[in-house]
Amino acid sequence: MTVLLMFAGLVALVLINVPIAVALAAVAVAAMIATGGADLLPNVALVMYGGATQFPLLAIPLFILAGAIMNASGISRRLIAFATALLGFVRGGLSMVAIGSSMFFAEISGSAVADVVALGSILIPAMRRKGYSRAFAAAVCSSSATLAVIIPPSIPMILYAVMSDSSVVQLFVAGIVPGVLGGLLMMVLAYWFARRRDLPVEQAFDLCRLWAAFKDASWTFLLPVIILGGIFGGFVTATEGAGLAVAAALFVGGAIYRELDWRQLGRAMIEGGVQTAVVMLLVAASALVGVYLTEQRLPQELAAAIARLTDNRYVVLALLNLLFLALGLFLHSAAAIILVVPIVMPLVKAVGIDPVHFGLIVTLNLGIGQQTPPVASVLITACSIAKADVWEVTRVNVYFIAVLLAVLILVTYVPFVPMGLVWLFYG
Repeated sequence: MTVLLMFAGLVALVLINVPIAVALAAVAVAAMIATGGADLLPNVALVMYGGATQFPLLAIPLFILAGAIMNASGISRRLIAFATALLGFVRGGLSMVAIGSSMFFAEISGSAVADVVALGSILIPAMRRKGYSRAFAAAVCSSSATLAVIIPPSIPMILYAVMSDSSVVQLFVAGIVPGVLGGLLMMVLAYWFARRRDLPVEQAFDLCRLWAAFKDASWTFLLPVIILGGIFGGFVTATEGAGLAVAAALFVGGAIYRELDWRQLGRAMIEGGVQTAVVMLLVAASALVGVYLTEQRLPQELAAAIARLTDNRYVVLALLNLLFLALGLFLHSAAAIILVVPIVMPLVKAVGIDPVHFGLIVTLNLGIGQQTPPVASVLITACSIAKADVWEVTRVNVYFIAVLLAVLILVTYVPFVPMGLVWLFYG
């Protein structure tokens, strides 16, 4: 009963526009007092501090800062110029550029919101000038930005690894094939739209132009090699790789391209700090909820209840997919992971689902949630940039969401898709 009252209180607070982190902390403290008395209050600060200071979480602000520095130092612009030279000859080439650039930017930032802000602010106006509709431009940039939570490094994967006690590096490896597959399928869909709507060819293919764009962006291409090569090669942990990403972005943007001055760096740090504060406050508040639910044995009871219903892992996966798709409609991905993953992990392990495999399923579900109103953080950001109506964009975006759903089904029921590289490298 207490848990149901907590959920009802959380929904009520969110509906009156109380920030979700504050709402989570409030209902957790109220539940603790109701069941254990006010003597538990001194533990609140300790639990929140402990929840937000786990070492792997340090990667989150660092990857966010690296993405902000990339956007401020001309790295994103050079990346788009190269993608335009490579893909601009295809009909609807700018939509291909948006998808290809998002796949590359994802390898450094790990944040879908950072992706859509950095690339959408450049590409959406360019697409509008070429005759693309606001809805289509926003839909392409929004849906392709979600690849940033699938292709490593991924901030939701880092959170999941902390909550489930899984390997961050194995999660990163598992995201490579689904992320690339999703990007390629989106390109096919964008080409289909381009043929139907007679969208323009950006420019004829010119090998000299491609070579010039490649040389100009060559230092940019070293960033994912350094970061992911260091992580996958075992030279650095994921957290150390995040620090390496910041150092590399500073070096390339400041020392090589010389477009990063102190004012831009200050803005990038403020932007990164604001985004980090939102996520980490959620982590701290959710730690309270997690401790309370664990003490009330809700995860174990939920696992036992579903196990009594069915022990078929495929049915369990279907039920969990529905659960996370529903949560994605209303919760930020960080909040959903922190709130729900600790609850369902006993069930996941009980039916024999690999935690790394399940991590990709959770990440994809919540990536789809970034595109589905009413919350739809990435979609709303893209609509803001494009000055387009959310529901008008959603009517186009539903086709790209279908692509993500197809990848989700493959990842769920064909484990080789996400796990093939993990089995190859880690046995």
